[in-house]
Amino acid sequence: MNIASERRKIEDALNAYRDWLDTITNSEFLQTPQMGGWSYAEVYDHIMKATLASTIALERCTNNNCPATKKGVTLIGWYLLLTESFPPFKIKVPEAIAEKMAPKKIDQEEGKNLIIKCRKRIEAIEGLVAGAPKNARWQHPRMGMLNAQQWFKFIRIHLLHHLKQLERIKSNFSQQNFK
Repeated sequence: MNIASERRKIEDALNAYRDWLDTITNSEFLQTPQMGGWSYAEVYDHIMKATLASTIALERCTNNNCPATKKGVTLIGWYLLLTESFPPFKIKVPEAIAEKMAPKKIDQEEGKNLIIKCRKRIEAIEGLVAGAPKNARWQHPRMGMLNAQQWFKFIRIHLLHHLKQLERIKSNFSQQNFK
């Protein structure tokens, strides 16, 4: 894995999230589509907080501050890391995690601040990824035990996945405006 390339792709994704905020009003940002699902605000809350949580797991791996384990990546984890995309079916988040990380509606300013926090965390840990021990792994709720490089790659894949979700929300709003 080319860490510098991954970092650029993460930065590009964060830039896309930041640019998206300039294309809509705060009331649009908070609005829930009539067809259901998350608002833009809830997607931002989820993806930025999940990115921050992923950087904590990644940092634990870089510092080898993980419990010893022989466990590895799950089948879904291998699929995601190999194809660099989520499976074509919905992955249900475990209930305990869903409750702990339930998305909330944030305003655009908070979305911008979360993007800045994510950038700073990525910048702070990028240099540690290459030297991280491969056997230092931290649990992901669905993907199994990931090492630092796998966490770094997951961050990028997850960011890009939710950019697609923003497009689906935009499409839902467009469809409801035609009715």
